[in-house]
Amino acid sequence: MIVVMPNGRALADDRPPPGDQAFTPAHIAGFAKFESELLGTLIPAIEGRYPVMAERRQRAIAGLSMGGGQALNVGLGHLETFAWVGGFSSAPNMKPVAELLPDPARTRGQLRLLYLSCGNKDGLINLSQDLHAYLKQNQVPHVWHVDEFGHDRESWAENLYHFAQKLFR
Repeated sequence: MIVVMPNGRALADDRPPPGDQAFTPAHIAGFAKFESELLGTLIPAIEGRYPVMAERRQRAIAGLSMGGGQALNVGLGHLETFAWVGGFSSAPNMKPVAELLPDPARTRGQLRLLYLSCGNKDGLINLSQDLHAYLKQNQVPHVWHVDEFGHDRESWAENLYHFAQKLFR
């Protein structure tokens, strides 16, 4: 397995901005631009350089916090590219659930794994809970894991471990 960890802010100056500028239109545009950079530049570069199995059933996307929202947006929005999707403590940049999964039946047939997790002390848990409820209501198979942590490394490390154990099996 090859693991690639890009910066989800596709900006010329990708340093984290001061807190009061984190969600300015310019920085939000960088989050959106990441999708086209990932699909149009990064994945082709990896496929051109490394001996990978370049097919959707051999490709996963996952992330934490902002990256969790991006992983769900990109992964579920591009089921022709990804069969394994994970979102850990996904942030408010995640699209509304009906927009993420406009056709639950199609999603059911294409995903190998959809893994959602969040800590029960995480202030963002309602976003993941809403997605979990929608998935359950629409009978989209997924793993839903709630742990005892907050929006922190302990939760993300534990869930990355569990997600990685299920990949490509």
